[in-house]
Amino acid sequence: LTHDGVGVADLDGRKIFVADALPGVRVEVALRKRCRKMQEADLVRVLEPSSSRVQPACEYFGRCGGCALQHLTHAAQVEFKQRVVAEALKRIGGVEPQEWLPPVMSEPWNYRRRARLGVKYVTAKNRVLVGFRERAGPYITDMQSCPVLMPPVDGLLGELAELIEKSSVRDRLPQIEVAVADDAVALVFRALADPSADDTEAFRAFGARFGLDMYWQRGGPGTIVPMNRARPLTYRLPEFGLTFEFLPTDFVQVNIAVNAELVSTAVRLAEIQATDRVLDLYCGLGNFSLPLAQRAAALLGVEGDAGLVARAVRNAARNGIGNARFVAADLMAPGWSFYRERWDVVVLDPPRTGAEGPVAGLDLRGVRRVVFVSCQPAAAGRRVRSLVEKHGFKLRTARVFDMFPHTHHVEALALFTRD
Repeated sequence: LTHDGVGVADLDGRKIFVADALPGVRVEVALRKRCRKMQEADLVRVLEPSSSRVQPACEYFGRCGGCALQHLTHAAQVEFKQRVVAEALKRIGGVEPQEWLPPVMSEPWNYRRRARLGVKYVTAKNRVLVGFRERAGPYITDMQSCPVLMPPVDGLLGELAELIEKSSVRDRLPQIEVAVADDAVALVFRALADPSADDTEAFRAFGARFGLDMYWQRGGPGTIVPMNRARPLTYRLPEFGLTFEFLPTDFVQVNIAVNAELVSTAVRLAEIQATDRVLDLYCGLGNFSLPLAQRAAALLGVEGDAGLVARAVRNAARNGIGNARFVAADLMAPGWSFYRERWDVVVLDPPRTGAEGPVAGLDLRGVRRVVFVSCQPAAAGRRVRSLVEKHGFKLRTARVFDMFPHTHHVEALALFTRD
């Protein structure tokens, strides 16, 4: 399998890429027209299956681009993801961890609390489609439900399509943001034209029927306004006694159970002492910061999104944490004063683009431990090499977290220490 879950076959010395094919199976394929230097093929039928192959549970698998691995048992998916992370660390980072902790898994269905659904009015069919984009093109998959979304949104895609179809903005509404909190569910409808009063009333009634908080968004994040009640969105980390508030379009980890174990592992491996000063880079709204601050003397959280920084400040206050402060800063820019301060522990949780700026700019001479969380193994591998070769750290522990079951995406945590 490639890193994104596509099967690779050898045909007369040529590499053929076959979606939905697994290692060890014998298949019949239909070759596509050669594209650039790649030769792709469509899976026609499986002639000799693999013991790890299962029948995909979702009727849209193969067309919908949301999932790539439903044809693989969940246990085999996680094994595959651990191999991807291990290969990236070894091939790109040039290191292997001294210890692998057991991978963290959750229930593989109804786990996703954040999603961006595409919406498309198809003139030829006089219909609205709501769903994820198709795997092989820019179109929206015609879906009635999605079994990876959390309830009640998992079963509402068809009804949302009907609701939008009857509105005056059916051809000017390209997406829906979904946010499922512990005690509320929010849907944000991105409208490129002003909805009518009748539209708002119909959407409000739909929200009341299914217990949803409905929002219009006419521009940037500052234009989001509620149509009906607007309950606070929160999630809890029970192990730490913490509650976090967030907005419908804020970044939060999509898998509640896996996030709880991710934070728990990070705090445990950081081994914070009461006198430690901790730096949490890409801190978001405080997901790692607040549990770490509970154990440290002082913590600084840094995040590029000023809105998330404001939420982190409020979350610290609502949880009675007074030794954490937060600043907004572009972490790819050099020369920040906090790069030169003395820190005992550094936590990094960068976006997919990686943490090139901080790893290059931080003065790490006094740092005892670095906890590196990554959702992009290749980008993480490059930073790992720098931590080891330039800064003298050793990769002590690694762990894979299956944050996104049935997709090729993987979250990994690595602990770096000095002798």
